Parts: sequence; C-alpha cells; structure tokens
Amino acid sequence: MTWRDYDTEFATLFTPTMVYRWQRPTREGGQWTGRTAGLSRGEPSHIPNPLKVVPLVELPNRGRLHGKPRSEIASVLPLQDSVNTLWAHLLTASDGLALPARAVLGMDRPVREIVDPETGEVVGEEDLPLDKFRSDRLLWLEKQGASIAEFSAADLQNYLSVIEVAVQHIAAQTRTPPSYLAGKLVNVSPDGVAASEAGLVAKVTERQRHFGSALREVMRLEALAKGEARRAESLALGSVVWRDPQFRSDAQYSDALVKLKSIGVPDEALWERIPGVTPDEIERWKKMRTDAAGAILGGNVTDLFGPKPDQGEDDDQADEPEGAEEAA
Repeated sequence: MTWRDYDTEFATLFTPTMVYRWQRPTREGGQWTGRTAGLSRGEPSHIPNPLKVVPLVELPNRGRLHGKPRSEIASVLPLQDSVNTLWAHLLTASDGLALPARAVLGMDRPVREIVDPETGEVVGEEDLPLDKFRSDRLLWLEKQGASIAEFSAADLQNYLSVIEVAVQHIAAQTRTPPSYLAGKLVNVSPDGVAASEAGLVAKVTERQRHFGSALREVMRLEALAKGEARRAESLALGSVVWRDPQFRSDAQYSDALVKLKSIGVPDEALWERIPGVTPDEIERWKKMRTDAAGAILGGNVTDLFGPKPDQGEDDDQADEPEGAEEAA
C-alpha cells in the first residue's frame, strides 16, 4: 500500500515473513529508499512480520467467481454525470435568463462627443458603455417612436423536472429509498416507510452475509496482534452476528417477541433479538431467572416481592382491645 504525506510518498509491502517499508520525495522524483522514520530509535527499515500472515483483509463488494468485484455506483455514474451537467446548465441559465429582460426599440445608441482639448471643437463621437446605465437603472426615451419590449424569464422548472426523474432512476437502481435522496417525507405511514426501505434492507442483508467472513478474519488478526493465539483460533471458527438492518420501534420489537414467544421460542433466543442487548446482559438475565426460580421452589419469596411485616407485631396489634387507642 502507498500513501502521500506532504512532500513524501510512503510504501509498505507485507509478506508472511517480512514487512518492507520505503519512502521517496515526490517533488524531486527521487528513488525509493528505506523508511527513515524509525532509524532514530534503532529500528530498521525492513522488519520481520510478527503475525506470520499478511494483515490486510479485502471486503469485496458483490464479489464474483470470475472477474473483479463490482462497484455499487458504477451503474449509476452516467446518470450522476447527467444530473451534474443539468445542474450546471440550470445555474448558467439562472444567471442570465432567470429574470425578465427589457430592450429599447427605435432609438439610437447613446453616444458621447469627442472634443479637441486644444481647439475646443467637436471632432467626433463615441458610443457610451451600457454597463453604467444598467447599474444605475437609468433609461430615457427622447426619440419619437421609441418603445420598450420585454422578454419573459426562462422556465427553469424544465431542468428540475429532468433532474428529479434522473434521481428517481438512481434510487431505483441502487435500491435507495427516494426519501433519502429527495428529502421529501410528509404524512407517510410507518408501513409506507418500511415498504420504501424494503429494497435497501434486502441489499444490506445480502452484504452482511458476504462481509461476515472478512470481518471475522479482521477480528482474528486483531487477536493475533495482541498475542492471544487461543482467542484467534476461536474467532476463526466463529460467526459474525449482525444487528437487524431494519429500524423498528420498541413497540414493534415487543410485539414481534411476544408472538414468537407464543409459538414456543425459548427466552434466550428472544433476548438475542433485542437490539443493543449484549451477551453479558443475557447471562445476567439467566442468573436472575435461576435465582427467582430457586426462591419460588424454596418457599422464600422475600427476594421477589420485598420483606414481609414482622409476625409478632401483627399478633400484638390483633390482641389490643377496641377503644384502647382512644383511652390512651
């Protein structure tokens, strides 16, 4: 991999046994030399690879058995270029044609006399620049028959209509909800929002299935870098658990979990479906459930419903004669 930092370009090559590090100046077109960043600490430019593997993991988008992975935006780049072009045309038109234009008909162009400074005689005339009149908003009609004409402003909505259609095509091809691109979401029911996001949720779910193995390898390399070989071996045999890509409210999650419970799904499986719940919390819930069951079977429900009143105090209150409190 290579990168540039100000006027120096760096390169690093990873192999299972070595890590080669080079640098070169970009402005002078120099040759690649060993990295000098760690020489002051006695570190050589090329060092052995402590992981014994290449610490780079590819996350291919829409990987295929033959050929390179396919970009997510490659199919919509022409449409995006069209949108940019139309937007540039719209700004150009708004600069000169967005407002009505007026013209003076039947009148000579304003001129200025040229006077000889020595003799004071008029030796000619020259046209006056119109920019001054435009900025001062001055206009006069002295010649008979002169009139004013007006050109209406251009309708820029035509550009916007074509841009909106192009954006809709981009949303359809990329399975992006139109509201994400257009920003229009007024009086839409929750079911309508979920239906508009169905394509995006399906695409995200598909990517989760393909990216899981690569992210598992990333976690394995992290364990190797920390020197935890046993954890790295366990991670290599594990699986990536993703959060639900579809947004649901707490009420929707609760309703779904209750329905799953009604068909016999175990509590542990339901707890795993709750967003934000960690395995440690699930283990704590299991312990709490076990303690509660043990208290019920043992006849001690104090921990479940709070402490009971003292039995002796109840007996004393029951033995007091009526009216004793009043007599006291």
